[in-house]
Amino acid sequence: QVQLVESGGGSVQAGGSLRLSCAASGLTFSSYTMGWFRQAPGKEREFVATITWSTGFTYYSDSVKGRFTISRDNAKNTVYLQMNSLKPEDTAVYYCAANPRSRVVAADYWGQGTQVTVSS
Repeated sequence: QVQLVESGGGSVQAGGSLRLSCAASGLTFSSYTMGWFRQAPGKEREFVATITWSTGFTYYSDSVKGRFTISRDNAKNTVYLQMNSLKPEDTAVYYCAANPRSRVVAADYWGQGTQVTVSS
C-alpha cells in the first residue's frame, strides 16, 4: 500500500519560510519522479515543482521559481519543498505526488495535503 505523508505546513507571515516534507512508503521511491502541487480555496489544483528520479532535474512553476526549492533524499524516501519569501498568494493546501504527469494535474499517487497559510 502506497502512502505519501506530508508535514511541515503551518501559518507564517509574508516574507517567511517553511519547509514541507513528504515521506513515502510502499513504493520504490528512488524510481519515481516526485512533485508538489497546491490548491487554494475556490481554485483548481496547480503544479508547483517536480524533481526527476534519475538525474534530480528540477522544474518549477513561474509563480514560485527563485523562491521555492524541491529536493529529495532517496535514503530517507522523502521529498522536500523549501519555501522562502512566502507571499499571501502562496496560501493553499500543498500536496505531494508520485509520478506526476507533465501536462495535466494527475499522478500515480497523492498525499493527503498540508495547509500553508501566509498572512500579510
